[in-house]
Amino acid sequence: MSAGAFLSAIVILLPLISSPVATAAQTLAQVQARVNRLADEATSAAEGAQEAKVKLAALTRSLAGIQAQAAVQGKTVDAISKTLGSIAVEQYKSGSISQSLELLFSSDPSLYLSSAGSLEAITRGKSIQLRKFKSAEQALNATSLTVSDRLAQVKALQKTLARNSAVANAKLAEAKALLATLKKEDRERLAKLAAEQEDADQASSLVAAKSASGVSGRAGTALKFAFKQIGDRYVFGASGMVYWDCSGLTMRAFQAAGVSLPHSSASQARMGKSIPLNKKQPGDLLFFGRPVSHVGIYIGGGRMVHAPRPGSRVKVAVASIGRKPLVAVRRF
Repeated sequence: MSAGAFLSAIVILLPLISSPVATAAQTLAQVQARVNRLADEATSAAEGAQEAKVKLAALTRSLAGIQAQAAVQGKTVDAISKTLGSIAVEQYKSGSISQSLELLFSSDPSLYLSSAGSLEAITRGKSIQLRKFKSAEQALNATSLTVSDRLAQVKALQKTLARNSAVANAKLAEAKALLATLKKEDRERLAKLAAEQEDADQASSLVAAKSASGVSGRAGTALKFAFKQIGDRYVFGASGMVYWDCSGLTMRAFQAAGVSLPHSSASQARMGKSIPLNKKQPGDLLFFGRPVSHVGIYIGGGRMVHAPRPGSRVKVAVASIGRKPLVAVRRF
């Protein structure tokens, strides 16, 4: 529930301020505030998981390429090794060394010179192959070290992904457990207030979308796409076309405008052109939190369209996220 929902709850409960129910009303507001905070923390963790997914996918592609390169290098080393072995076998079979001593004392100098030339060619060929083998072996060793390093990075990212996913789920479980401590009628009251606030937000969001419909170019296309999703629900890791998380919404919105973005607010914050915070324009992406854990699309007038958190819907809202500061603006 948003700050507006809290105000609505307080207004509704003001007539009861002189009765013992007043304390209960304050407790409900505190519980709802805690639930919202847990949902925001869960969202931050979920975005951390999304960033780990993006990095893991890129690293996995890189690892596959390096492993393929190592396989080719390994075949090259084997081939050169076989060539060296063949040269050694031929020298052994022909008895090149003992034969050269016999030829040295031969009565036919031309025979010696001819055979010596052949022996020198064999030796030179072996030397070249040895240099090739050494170079290929060094390249293979370097690539093997890179593969080991990438595998270690993959394992680390897999742990990060699992940890962030666990934190997100734990925060939601904590919020659910907290709500379960309330009386049934109190839970129903909070749910009703939250639903009423979401309905009011949706109505005002649709009005705001009409007033911001004059934006052109890629920014206008992205905004138009996002506006069409107003009222859709937030779900971790979702990217349409019924459920969304914050970076899933911005990714698809800009995809509609021909811009390819990863499904991660932190990763998106490293792309595009950096814009001073006070120079933002409609269609710019706004990034919140340190580290970045939320993103929305600015529509002008100090507002943005975004997918806020679990239990909420895509909406137009004030361009601020509670305790998460605005840290970056990017233009595409």
